[in-house]
Amino acid sequence: MGTHRKPPPPPRSHWLLLIVGLGLISGLLWLQAAVGGALTADEPGPRGLSATVPAAVRTGGPLIDARTETVTTGRPAARTIALTFDDGPDPEWTPRILEVLRRNHVHATFFVTGAQSAHHPELLRQIVEQGNELGTHTATHVDLRTVGELRTSVETRATDLILAEATGTSTSLVRMPYSAGNDGIDDASWTAIRRLGAAGKLIVMSTLDSEDWQRPGVARIVANATPHGTAGQVLLMHDGGGDRGQTVAALGELLPRLLHAGWRVDTVGHTFGAQHVTAPAGKANRLSGAVLLFAVDLADVTSAALTVLLVIAAALAAARTVVVLAATWTHVRRERRSPGVPRPDPVTVIVPAYNEEAGIEATVRSIVASRHPVYVVVVDDGSTDRTAEVVHSLRLPGVRLIRRPNAGKPAALNTGLAAARTDLVVMVDGDTVLDPDAVGLLAARFADPRVGAVSGNAKVANRGGLLGRWQHVEYVIGFNLDRRMYDVLRCMPTVPGAIGAFRRDAVLAAGGVPGDTLAEDTDLTMALQRRGWKVAFEQRAVAWTEAPATLGQLWKQRYRWCYGTLQAVWKHRQAVLERGPGGTLGRRGLPYLLLFQVLLPMLAPVVDVAVVLGLLVGDPVPAVLAWLGFLVLQVLPGVVAFRLDGERLGPLAVLPLQQFVYRQLMYLVVIQSVATAAAGAWLPWHKLDRTGAAAEAPLPESSRLSGVGPRERR
Repeated sequence: MGTHRKPPPPPRSHWLLLIVGLGLISGLLWLQAAVGGALTADEPGPRGLSATVPAAVRTGGPLIDARTETVTTGRPAARTIALTFDDGPDPEWTPRILEVLRRNHVHATFFVTGAQSAHHPELLRQIVEQGNELGTHTATHVDLRTVGELRTSVETRATDLILAEATGTSTSLVRMPYSAGNDGIDDASWTAIRRLGAAGKLIVMSTLDSEDWQRPGVARIVANATPHGTAGQVLLMHDGGGDRGQTVAALGELLPRLLHAGWRVDTVGHTFGAQHVTAPAGKANRLSGAVLLFAVDLADVTSAALTVLLVIAAALAAARTVVVLAATWTHVRRERRSPGVPRPDPVTVIVPAYNEEAGIEATVRSIVASRHPVYVVVVDDGSTDRTAEVVHSLRLPGVRLIRRPNAGKPAALNTGLAAARTDLVVMVDGDTVLDPDAVGLLAARFADPRVGAVSGNAKVANRGGLLGRWQHVEYVIGFNLDRRMYDVLRCMPTVPGAIGAFRRDAVLAAGGVPGDTLAEDTDLTMALQRRGWKVAFEQRAVAWTEAPATLGQLWKQRYRWCYGTLQAVWKHRQAVLERGPGGTLGRRGLPYLLLFQVLLPMLAPVVDVAVVLGLLVGDPVPAVLAWLGFLVLQVLPGVVAFRLDGERLGPLAVLPLQQFVYRQLMYLVVIQSVATAAAGAWLPWHKLDRTGAAAEAPLPESSRLSGVGPRERR
C-alpha cells in the first residue's frame, strides 16, 4: 500500500554496533576458549628429524641461551638441583606445594601457563612473595613446535603481561610444553627455540623427570626424582594439570632426603647463577596486563552468561512447545464439540488495493464465487497501475469499485467500512484468493454475541522454491498452532489483513481501522479486545496469499510487521492493568509477543556465535546435540500443524536449512525494528511487488469453474 507522507529514513548505524558487538563477543568467547584450553591439542606433535640442531645443543646443558647468533648452554653446579614445576598455578595443589617448600626452606621455579595465571593471579603473588621464581609455560600449553611465529609470540607475550600485572615483574625463563631433555630437541623444536631466543627468552629443559604426571605412586615419583651421581640436575615436577596429591606427598619425602644428602635445591636463576632472569615490569606492560586480565574476566562472565542463556532458551522453547501442543489439543476438542452456527445474512468483503493489477482479478473472482452471499467493495487507493481498470472491466454483480487518492491501507479500509451494507465485514488483501467456504465459516463464528473479530487461516500460494517452502512452513505452524493457542488463552494479538472478519459497529466504535501504526491489523485486534470483544480463530476459513518471492521483499514485509507490532504493543501497554478481554491480552498476549518475538530473536545472534565457536574450538558433541534438540522442538509441532491443516509433510524437510538462512534473516529484522523504534524514527510502508501468484492456489475445481485461476487471468 502507498503512504501519504515521506517519513525520515530509519537509522543505519546500529548495523555497525551489531557487527562490533558480535565481533567483541566472538573475541571474548575465543579468549575464554583459549584460556580454558579448548584451542590446544591434548597430545604433542610427533618428533621429527634433528638435522638442523647443533650437536653442542643436543649434548649441552639444559639452560639454552639463543638470544644471539652464538647459542650457548649451561649446566647447574655439582650437587645442585633446580626444582621446577609446570602447568600451574592450581588453586588446590600450588598452595600445598608452597607449604612443603616453606617447611623445608627450599625455593623453586614455577613455569606457569597464562590461562591458569589469568584465573588465579593471587597465586602468582603468593609464589613470588615466598621467594620463588616464575617462568613462562605459554598461555595455553600449546606445542610450540607445531605453531608459527605469530602464535608463539602471542603465547609468550600474553603470559608475560599477566605476570607483569599480577606480580609487577617480568621473567626471561621459558619452558616449552611437552619438552624434555636436550637429546629430544628436533628441527621443529630448534625453530621454536630460535624464535624464543630472538624474543629475549632463556629456554629451560629438564634432566630429571619425576614422571609425576602419570601418578605412578609416591615411591616411584621419589625414585624418579632422586639423582644418581653428583651432577647438577633440573628436576621436572607438576603443580597443575590434574590431581597432584602424589606429587605433594612425594615432595614431602624427597626434599628432606636430598637436603640431608647434601644437595642444594633452589630456583633456576640461583642454581645456574643466571643474572637478571627476573626484573621489574614496565608500566606499559602492567597496564596491558591489567587490560588482558579484565578481558579474561569479562570472557568468563560472557561464557557463563551464554551458557545460562542457552539453558533458558532451551527451557523456554520446550515449555512453549508443551503449551502450544496442549492448547492445540484443547482447541481441537473444543471445535469438534461446538461447531459454528451458519448465518444466512450477507457479508460485505472489503478489498483495499494499491497497485494490485497482477492479482486483483483472481481475488475478486474468488470472493464472488463464495458459497455465502457477499457484497464486494474494492477500494482503489490511488493505484498507479491498472488495478481499478481490471476491477471495472470484470463487471461482476455485487462488486462495487471506489476510487480515492492514495492515503494508505487504513484509510482505504475505513472507506470500505463506510460503504459496507452489512453488519459483518470481511477484510481481504488485494493479493489474496479466498476458499469458497471461507466467508461462511467466518460469519458462523459471530453466532456468539461476544465475538467481535475472527481470524481466518492464511496459506502461502507461491510455495515453490526454498524461500516459498520456508514461508509455507512458517504460515502453517503459525496459524494452526499459535493462533489455536491464542484462541484457547483468549489473547489473540492479530487478525491478519489477508483474511479477517469483524463486526462493523465494533470497529467503528473503536474509531475505525487505526492509521498511526504500521500493523493496523494488530492494532485493531488489540483495540477491540480492550473494548471487551472476544477474538476467535476459524482454521477452516482458508485464504491463499502471495508471499514475498525474494529475500529483499521478505525483509521489507517482515520489517514492517515487526515494527508495527512493536508500535501496537507500546500503544496498548496499559492493557496489562485492565480487566476483561483487554486485561487477558495485556497479561498473556503482550508478554508472549515481547518474549518470543522480540527478546529471544534479539539474543539469537549471540547464541549462534556461541554454537559456532563451540563447533570450531570446543567439544562439538554438545553443540550438535543442542542444535538437534532445538530442531526437534520445531519439527514436532510442525508435524502436528501440517496434519491438522491437511498438508503434506514433505515441506518440513526444509526445516534444517531454515536454521542457517531464514532464521538469521528473521532475527535481523527484529534487531532492525527495535533499533528503528528506539531511535524514534518512523518506518515507511513497504509496498511489495506482486506477480499474481495467489491465483495459482490449489482451489477446489468448483471454484475454478467460476472463473478463478490462471485460465481467466488477464
